[in-house]
Amino acid sequence: MPEPVPEAKPAGDDAPPANGESGSTELTGLFLEKPPDYVVAVAGSDVTFTARVDSTTLTRKPVMKWLKGKWLDLGSKAGKHFQFKEAYDRNTKIYTYEMKIVKVVVGDAGGYRCEVTAKDKCDSSIFEICVEAAQQEQQADILSAFKRADAGEDDGDLDFSALLKATKKKKKAQEEKPEIDVWELLKSAHPSEYEKIAFEYGITDLRGMLKRLKKMKTVEPKHSEAFLKKLESCYSVEKGKKIVLTCEVVDPNVPVKWLKNGQEIKPSAKYIMEANGNLRTLTINKASLADDAAYECVVGEDKSFTEVFVKEPPVTITKLMDDYHVVVGERVEFEIEVSEEGAHVMWFFEDIELHKDKDSTKYRFKKDGKKHTLIIQEATLDDIGMYHAWTNGGHTKGEVEVEEKELEVLQDIADLTVRATDQAMFKCEVSDDKVTGKWYKDGVEVLPSERIKMTHIGRFHRLLIDNVKPEDAGDYTFVPDGYALSLSAKLNFLEIKIDYVPRQDPPKIHLDTSGNMVSQNTIIVVAGNKLRLDVEISGEPAPTVVWSKGDKPITDTEGRVRVESKKDLSCFVIEGAEREDEGNYTICVTNPAGEDKAVLFVKIVDVPDPPEHVKCTSVGEDCGTIVWEPPKFDGGAPIKGYLMERKKKGSSRWTKLNFDVYESTTYEAKRMIEGVLYEMRVFAVNSIGMSPPSLNSKPFMPIAPTSEPMRLTVHDVTDSTCSLKWLAPERIGAGGLDGYLIEYCKEGDTEWVAANTELCERQGFVVRNLPVGEKINFRVMAVNIAGSSTPAILSQPVTIREIVEHPKIRLPRDLRTKFIRKVGEKVNLTIPFQGKPRPVATWYKDGQPLDPKMVNVRNSNTDSILFIRSAERDHSGKYELVLQIENMEDRASIDIRIIDKPGPPLNVRVTEAWGFNAALEWEPPKDDGNSEITGYTIQKADMKTKEWYTVYEHNRRTHCTASDLIMGNEYMFRIYSENLCGLSDEPKLSKNTVIINKTDLELKPTPFKEKDMACMPKFTQPLVDRSVVAGYSTAISCAVKGFPKPKIVWMKNRMIIAENPKYLMQNNQGVLTLNIRKPSTFDGGKYSCMAVNDLGKDEVECKLDVRVATDPDKK
Repeated sequence: MPEPVPEAKPAGDDAPPANGESGSTELTGLFLEKPPDYVVAVAGSDVTFTARVDSTTLTRKPVMKWLKGKWLDLGSKAGKHFQFKEAYDRNTKIYTYEMKIVKVVVGDAGGYRCEVTAKDKCDSSIFEICVEAAQQEQQADILSAFKRADAGEDDGDLDFSALLKATKKKKKAQEEKPEIDVWELLKSAHPSEYEKIAFEYGITDLRGMLKRLKKMKTVEPKHSEAFLKKLESCYSVEKGKKIVLTCEVVDPNVPVKWLKNGQEIKPSAKYIMEANGNLRTLTINKASLADDAAYECVVGEDKSFTEVFVKEPPVTITKLMDDYHVVVGERVEFEIEVSEEGAHVMWFFEDIELHKDKDSTKYRFKKDGKKHTLIIQEATLDDIGMYHAWTNGGHTKGEVEVEEKELEVLQDIADLTVRATDQAMFKCEVSDDKVTGKWYKDGVEVLPSERIKMTHIGRFHRLLIDNVKPEDAGDYTFVPDGYALSLSAKLNFLEIKIDYVPRQDPPKIHLDTSGNMVSQNTIIVVAGNKLRLDVEISGEPAPTVVWSKGDKPITDTEGRVRVESKKDLSCFVIEGAEREDEGNYTICVTNPAGEDKAVLFVKIVDVPDPPEHVKCTSVGEDCGTIVWEPPKFDGGAPIKGYLMERKKKGSSRWTKLNFDVYESTTYEAKRMIEGVLYEMRVFAVNSIGMSPPSLNSKPFMPIAPTSEPMRLTVHDVTDSTCSLKWLAPERIGAGGLDGYLIEYCKEGDTEWVAANTELCERQGFVVRNLPVGEKINFRVMAVNIAGSSTPAILSQPVTIREIVEHPKIRLPRDLRTKFIRKVGEKVNLTIPFQGKPRPVATWYKDGQPLDPKMVNVRNSNTDSILFIRSAERDHSGKYELVLQIENMEDRASIDIRIIDKPGPPLNVRVTEAWGFNAALEWEPPKDDGNSEITGYTIQKADMKTKEWYTVYEHNRRTHCTASDLIMGNEYMFRIYSENLCGLSDEPKLSKNTVIINKTDLELKPTPFKEKDMACMPKFTQPLVDRSVVAGYSTAISCAVKGFPKPKIVWMKNRMIIAENPKYLMQNNQGVLTLNIRKPSTFDGGKYSCMAVNDLGKDEVECKLDVRVATDPDKK
């Protein structure tokens, strides 16, 4: 892949700034490495840009964005063309970001920006890409390729011989002419002059040059005569949303055409074209990926171009990939599920993207709705590694482990002893049911015949020999195809000898100790197999045979366990041996000449029971330790080892962890993904075969300890304590964070002492009981279920000694003025202060020490609290807090006032009465309740009814005048005092009363002159021009005055509006209203209202504009 080639940026106004765009946020130097400012790329090649960010000073992971232009986020275009990678180095704490453009095209040219942000810090870098044609480097010498070598007409279209000749005959010296750049001449010439220039300069392949000229020619922007405002350079819209393309034309009546990728767009429900004055809009509803294209707005011969980018919503992966542990040749299927159908999924093997190849059938890709499957037809050792599936919003990975095929013998061939004419059957069982093989006798391959048959059913291979003959005896071998393995057994031919014996011959049992007998009297049978024991018997006369198990004789001649009798032969048969069939069997033969007896022990061997109590005892970042107990029953054969399998919780795919048996009962499973739940199961293996699987272990999750806590600092130090603070670890992981463990040790010691018995959940801790003057080292470790992290240690020891700080009282702002409370209320004052060592706080009231019986005081390290449960008037006064540290002190004063209701006013009296009025005077109360009197409430009462009515409230003076008294009545008065607590409990009655005397009254009416109200009509409120939306009812109004009442006439376009149900005319006290029901565009025009009476007339008019409703979202 060619690397980007930095070139010198041409000077000019278009050169991008070196450090990004200016903004309100000051950029910080986060970049260690930036992309080059200017890059020239060849069309069709790949280009990679790299940026590196230092995160040592950052509190959180930085966020990188790659942008094209000012705002187009390229993250939404990630796919085959734009590829993004991110890497992190834990040692250097450096993030590396890469953007790769695969197969650069001309449309990729332009300005780009990479921007990194981390909380309150940011940095950006601007760079530009220039795309050249693939053969552009030969441009300077390309004219000679288009010239003929001579003037002959039969030389063909092009003659390249001029480029190949080493020498040429020199022509006579001619006058030097200035070199003319034909390319520049063609660029500036009119197309009608192209042929003339080609003839003049000897260019014959004009068509080829014009094609190259089209690629090279840069069209300078020119002023558009048809557009006031063209389309934006590009638009971005999310998939499924609506987008509106808007431009402005010069002529409001000119028709426009909309093109998509050069094809005219027809109006439809998806594409809506609108014209509103000079604006022309194209609305695209429910944008899809097919709408990601170039669009044009055409007005005559003028065009406006834009490009629409459709952002796909982030596609997440809902079902993750499983790990596979297979042998060579097996099929592997990675299956995932995504959140949306039809989503684009990229498959990678390590760092190599996998594509569908017509010439290779190794990989197959399937899509079924939301399911995506990667299939490896036949796994090989080259397929070992990590496979990844990427979407634009998710990532998952799965591991493939491939091992060589290993064939396991589950049942070996047993030696046989067979009599003449009987059938011999050799049987073996291997672990793979697809394995084929060949049978050999004494090294010679056995071929099938009428008497010899070979079968292969599942994992069982059988060799059947009917009508056994003496020549069939020998060594038989089974060799599996493709494996360096062979199974051998011997076939013994039993000859029947007829001996003539005396008629009285005692019975005799002839046991064959070969075959299934591991010792002289023990026979081993695999559970499920058939046991047939043929025992030869001799004796004259023919003896009687009795088989028994223990004391119970076996007499059945049919069934699973039976006895078959033949001449000179007794057969004991067990079909499908079971564990209950194990035991001692006795055969007893008797005749008149005597008896014989033999005891045989039949041992039934089987696969073992499954292991028990499988559980995970410990986990790591990508591993877990599994333990289990051996099976209760080993199947009658020693346990050779165990096989383990694991799977992700919720998955049904089990992955083998080992192919060779594992002898221990403790196993460490590795190469797991942190934060994913796994389950384990174990198989036990003996010489007979493999047990059923154990019960699944409880789900466990590989997790790792967190990273060390960050920024451990000392917050405070006293003579015996040290306060520490820190930040949470940078990486917590799937195990979460349970708390923190704090330890300390003296300088020079190596033994660390735990400062907390229980985990500290906060990011701060006070270590107590430290020796004064000692230098102490501190460290903090983060703890989760996986254990403790690496400790964060202070860079230098801390000396345990109190730091002297002057005492300072931080008096709250609301206590710097008078503190007022009512009698009975609670007083609770908290006065914060600072100082080291702990200051001594003392309270005084009016210069005297505070009485603890009246006021409660509580002091702490940082504040002092003054508390009065129920305030009384005696608690008022000036309180002073004195803070002392040795010979240093600070003072603060607080003025507390406890207020109560005032007493009644004094000496209330009526001083004067006149007409219907009476004057009152009084004196302020003797007790003001420790608060300023804010007013008085005066009430009056008739001596007849004695009902009190309020005359004044909140009267601030000590006198007032009571008015509107009733003639002939006698009145008395009472007054309440008022302060911040409210009215006084008792009023003060006036010392005297007042009587309103009756007087002679005479009514002198004023002569009344009727006013002439006649006037001509006049509009006091005119009609107002309005613009309304079609289909929505509206109204126009005006106001008129006139007497006699004028006649009202409404007109539209000077035509009187008659009785039309569309119009409703109303007159309410001179307010005239014309209601128009659901107007249309035809209802627009000039409306006028005329008022007429006998004295004259007046008229007003307005203009009504009815417009068509538009959707605000389309603007």
